[in-house]
Amino acid sequence: MRVGLLGGTFNPIHFGHLRAAEEVREALGLDLVYFVPAASPPHKLAGGLAAPEHRLAMVRLATKGNRYFMVSDAEIRRVGRSYTIDTVRHFLATLRAPSTLFLMMGSDAFAELDTWKDCDELVRLSSVVVHTRGPAGDDGPPRISLAALKRFGYIKHDDHYVHAGGQTLSFVATTIIPISATLIREKLRRRRSVRYLMPGDVVDYIERHGLY
Repeated sequence: MRVGLLGGTFNPIHFGHLRAAEEVREALGLDLVYFVPAASPPHKLAGGLAAPEHRLAMVRLATKGNRYFMVSDAEIRRVGRSYTIDTVRHFLATLRAPSTLFLMMGSDAFAELDTWKDCDELVRLSSVVVHTRGPAGDDGPPRISLAALKRFGYIKHDDHYVHAGGQTLSFVATTIIPISATLIREKLRRRRSVRYLMPGDVVDYIERHGLY
């Protein structure tokens, strides 16, 4: 089974997250995509971060109705910082069927991957798929990622890269949707409408609980 893992704060989740996940799933033929909200992300400040239980609930609302999308509370249940390597180990240990994991991330995150905890083990245990914005080109990965390619020793192979441990690295161009969680939070702070930037059920949840 081919399983995608999409982590993040999802503060809040919006159509940009959902569309990128759907396009990566389709491009790589993934059987499932797990959305994994972080409880305490090591690379982001906690200021303005909605409570984990609220972000988890919003992700569940946003993904319902898509049979390929699942939601995991693994990082929220875990005590302490939300390190991706611990999440990957968790899925490898708990998935029933033998599975290949595809760690999904944006190009900015990939460029900083060498700062992540146990990053060398991370790329050995899971394949990595980087969703990039804009149309695919012939120049390979985004320039911001070249240092990371060299750091981890990925070798070009057809339309993707291969790690010495056998895991792959792929770049998938996804549709540009100029929405960000920061933009949404700013609109909410200014009492502006955020409808049609995210699923309606998520908008209703935010209003009902007075988030942001």
